Amino acid sequence: MSKRIIKKVAVIGSGIMGSGIACHFANIGVEVLLLDIVPRELNDAEKAKGLSLNDKEVRNRIVNSSFQSALKSKPSPIYHQKFADRITTGNLEDDISKVKDVDWIIEVVVERLDIKKQVFENLEKHRTPSTLITSNTSGIPIKFMNDGRSEDFQQHFCGTHFFNPARYLKLFEIIPGPKTTTEVLDFLNGYGEQYLGKTSVIAKDTPAFIGNRIGIFGIQSLFHQVKELGLTIEEVDKLTGPVIGRPKSATFRTVDVVGLDTLVHVANGIYENCPDDEAHKLFKLPDFINSMMENKWLGSKTGQGFYKKVKKDDGSSEILSLDLNTLEYRQKKSARFATLELTKTVDKVIDRFPILASGKDKAGDFYRKNFSAMFTYVSNRIPEITDNLYKIDDAMKAGFGWEHGPFQIWDAIGVDKGIDIMKAEGLEPAAWVNDMLDSGNKSFYTVKDGATYVYDFTTKTQEKIPGQDSFIILDNIRKTNEVFKNPGVVIEDIGDGILNCEFQSKMNTIGGDVLAGLNKAIDLAEKDFQGLVIGNQAANFSVGANIGMIFMMAVEQEYDELNMSIKYFQDTMMRMRYSSIPTISAPHGMTLGGGCELSLHADKIVAAAETYIGLVEFGVGVIPGGGGSKEMTLRAQDLFQKGDVELNILREHFLTIAMAKVSTSAYEAYDNNILQKGKDIVVVNKDRQIATAKAYAKLMAEQGYTQPIKRNDIKVLGKQALGLFLVGTDSMNASNYISEHDQKIANKLAYVMSGGDLSEPTNVSEQYLLDIEREAFLSLCTERKTLERIQHMLKTGKPLRN
Repeated sequence: MSKRIIKKVAVIGSGIMGSGIACHFANIGVEVLLLDIVPRELNDAEKAKGLSLNDKEVRNRIVNSSFQSALKSKPSPIYHQKFADRITTGNLEDDISKVKDVDWIIEVVVERLDIKKQVFENLEKHRTPSTLITSNTSGIPIKFMNDGRSEDFQQHFCGTHFFNPARYLKLFEIIPGPKTTTEVLDFLNGYGEQYLGKTSVIAKDTPAFIGNRIGIFGIQSLFHQVKELGLTIEEVDKLTGPVIGRPKSATFRTVDVVGLDTLVHVANGIYENCPDDEAHKLFKLPDFINSMMENKWLGSKTGQGFYKKVKKDDGSSEILSLDLNTLEYRQKKSARFATLELTKTVDKVIDRFPILASGKDKAGDFYRKNFSAMFTYVSNRIPEITDNLYKIDDAMKAGFGWEHGPFQIWDAIGVDKGIDIMKAEGLEPAAWVNDMLDSGNKSFYTVKDGATYVYDFTTKTQEKIPGQDSFIILDNIRKTNEVFKNPGVVIEDIGDGILNCEFQSKMNTIGGDVLAGLNKAIDLAEKDFQGLVIGNQAANFSVGANIGMIFMMAVEQEYDELNMSIKYFQDTMMRMRYSSIPTISAPHGMTLGGGCELSLHADKIVAAAETYIGLVEFGVGVIPGGGGSKEMTLRAQDLFQKGDVELNILREHFLTIAMAKVSTSAYEAYDNNILQKGKDIVVVNKDRQIATAKAYAKLMAEQGYTQPIKRNDIKVLGKQALGLFLVGTDSMNASNYISEHDQKIANKLAYVMSGGDLSEPTNVSEQYLLDIEREAFLSLCTERKTLERIQHMLKTGKPLRN
């Protein structure tokens, strides 16, 4: 078998989806040719310019307009704006011949079979034999698109369904056509996981494939339940959001964002093409959905859907909710349920499901009805849409943002208990579920030797899920490989002489237990192991220091204790930097404040591409006090070269902190010198992150890691820099760009990063900078306005500008 390498792809169709896919290939370093149709008439701007239909500007107008619109969208489809240079635009008349030079052609045109077939006919005239060619269809059967194509085309053709937005949603469905070769399927499956950072799922060529078939069923089921149970849309969104591990947008807000017309299109397709589905009638749209479609209340794209944002008389905004009985908008109502109150102390979502399914109120009724309908439906889809139940769970987690798939939820409740709930609702599971129980298998999943096994209905045994060898799944090894545990961390032996320190605090905040755990991890690693990874697989790496603890100490004026706590944080960071073993930080998601400071002090950062990292302490009225201010000063001076304007380099690092800059991807963190080129790396697939970090720790140890020598050669600029900074902050305050308290914080930071009020540039030690950093931090904690900022953040989760 010849080795297949993807250097260049062509994306046909530049709409939201096409441009998003093009951007994601550019994200991973692939050259992209993005093509779309030629306009048939001039617009007003082109007429004013005197252009003709033959001008290139006109002929590429559609593709360029769509692409530029995508680049401006929020959240951004691209890791870094400079990556857009990897994308070349063109049109399907002048540039279609260029597809002969690409390794993969991806069709993303309108969801009409006749148009897709016409596009494929034109592409085949220019496509080089053996080139991959795939369709991003969300539901048109692949077999219909094959008609009339050559044997080589059909062998290399299949569906590759990205979910929108392509950068952020991990599901990558691969749908074989009648003649797609095994080599093509295996390649795409591996490429999606390793290079695109996706969860690859090979699906059968059935309507809506896996993700949309199950996901749209879930939403349609809710549409029918909402009136039956007398629930408001706010209540449904409360019940189907973060409490069960789903996105904050839950159900109705998600439909508004995606677009009601998009959901209706897929639901109608399933209704028309799945007449034998036992839940066929559920895919028929309820009356209120038809009315909303007629009114063009499609969600965000039309300004109103299930929710509507309006301006009040005082100029402020208000979100109204749709009353499904009257179809009139009204003020939002709060939603509270006793059953949900019982889960507030249960941190792990998976542990909440037995409580929710046993609720004695309307919420309990809702969950029993919802779970039983979903359990019945997914069990009946095997083997229709897939032979492997774990693929359904993977699809729902990666495509719809569920923390746990339906079979995992069923396991959490108990398979027997789930069947009891179903029977109480007049439902039955598929026969294979009872066969599973009769064969002695009491759950869909089991964990053995650090690997996940899943029930296979064909063999009636638990089989190891393929593809796990590239991953370290902490949930699977935590109990068997635990070396140490306290309330803040679990330290695991992840093999080959490497330890992992996993945070377990709320939002992975860094407090006393976490710092004690980090020190213990370093002690253990220095004594009996070769290296240490600091990583976890929660939603976020760490949102920073425990500001609640800081607030309490400051309010009680326990300044000696607060000083000791901050010094403990600093000393722990310095232990990470100067231990005798390599330390690797594996940040992902939100990595803020103290989480960022921790990463700055590791020997190497192995960051997930989706890492939002920055020093955000200004938002709570202080400067970075765990070594962050010191470290950015050090990093600035390490960039000083002969002839540089050193003040400009220091100023950029100062602004990174003073403006609380947070990267929108790990690649942007290189711009702020948070990640360092040539030292730190980025991995696209977060599932591989811990394994990659471990590999680097092992490599560094085997190459002969030497304990670093503490720095005392940090050049600080003294009054020269301090004067510039103070003039700058005074000017900004005078212009009302910053408040007086902002100025006070900035001046404290300026003092630290200048090295104090020194008369001339001087070399100082790290400890010198740490001491003045800590002094500045403590002094700010005595300020009333800083305490107001901390209190506001604790109450609302948002910064206060006072």
